[in-house]
Amino acid sequence: MAAVQFEHRADDTRYNLDRVAHFVRAGAEAGARLVVCPEMCLLGYWHLRRHGADRLRELAEPADGPLVTAVAELAARHGVGVGAGFLESAGERLFNSYAVCLPDGSRHVHRKLHAFEHEAIDSGEAFTVFDTPWGARMAILICWDNNLVENVRASALLGAEVLIAPHQTGGTASRSPHGMRPIPHALWDARHRDPAAVEEAFRGPNGRGWLMRWLPSRAHDNGLFVIFSNGVGRDDDEVRTGNAMVLDPYGRILAETWAAEDTMVLADLDLDLLALSTGRRWLAGRRPELYGVLTHRFGTERDPRAARFAPEPP
Repeated sequence: MAAVQFEHRADDTRYNLDRVAHFVRAGAEAGARLVVCPEMCLLGYWHLRRHGADRLRELAEPADGPLVTAVAELAARHGVGVGAGFLESAGERLFNSYAVCLPDGSRHVHRKLHAFEHEAIDSGEAFTVFDTPWGARMAILICWDNNLVENVRASALLGAEVLIAPHQTGGTASRSPHGMRPIPHALWDARHRDPAAVEEAFRGPNGRGWLMRWLPSRAHDNGLFVIFSNGVGRDDDEVRTGNAMVLDPYGRILAETWAAEDTMVLADLDLDLLALSTGRRWLAGRRPELYGVLTHRFGTERDPRAARFAPEPP
C-alpha cells in the first residue's frame, strides 16, 4: 500500500490531478496495489470555506464526472487502486467525498460523515465498506470521521480490515487548550534552506505528536490496518504537516515520513496479523446489549460545524 502526501493548488484540478497521476505511476512501479491520496486533493481544501455556495457548485462534480473518471482511468491504466478526494455534487447537494477506483473498474465513493468545511457542504449518512481484488475488505473514513471512535468501530464491525484515512490536518488552530496550533508559514517557506526546522515542527505536538495521541489506537482497538494520507504545505492560511504513514492492527507504524515535501511511503500489509490481533479479540468480547447508550441522544449533540467551531463548551 502507498500513502501519499502532497501540496495541492487551490481550485487547480489539472495540476492536482497531475500530482495524483505522478504518485500512481510511482506507486505502481514500486509494486503498490493501492495508492491513497489526501482528502479533497483534487480541488484543494481549506480555502473552500471562503467561497460562496454558488462558486462551490461551479467547482463540484458528480461522482461519475470527469475528475473521478480520470482517476478511474489511472487505476485501469496502471493496474492499481487509486483513492482521491473531491467536491461532489449530487443534485442540489454538495459533499466532501472520496473516491476509491479499483483496477477492475469498480468505484467506491464515501461522503464525509462529519463535514464542517462550509455551511453549503452536507454530511454523508452512510458507512463505506467494500471488498477488493486483494482479499482485504476496506473502509473509507475522511479526516474528522476518524476522530469519532464510533465510526471506526462501526467500520470494523462491518468487516473492514483496512481503513483508508485521507486527511487535511496538522497545524490547525484548535480551540482546545491543549490541541494543535498552527505551523509558522516562515518554517515552510524556508524548508529548502532549513529542512531540519520544519521537519522538527512536523514531528512535534502540532503534527506527528498529535497523531500519536489517537491514530494508533484506532488501528489497535479495532484490529485494522490504517492508511493515513494527508496534505502537506500551504493550505490557504494553514500549513499541513504531511506525516503520511501506514499502521498495522497493533497500532505499530510500518512506514512513515515527516518530510516537508510531496512524497509517499509504502508498506506491505500482512493480513495474517488480523485474526489474533488484540483489537479483533476485543471485538469478539463485546456485549452489544450494554451499548444502547451509544445511540441515545443526550441533548448535547451538535452538528459538525458547531462542534468544530463553537467557542463555548457543549
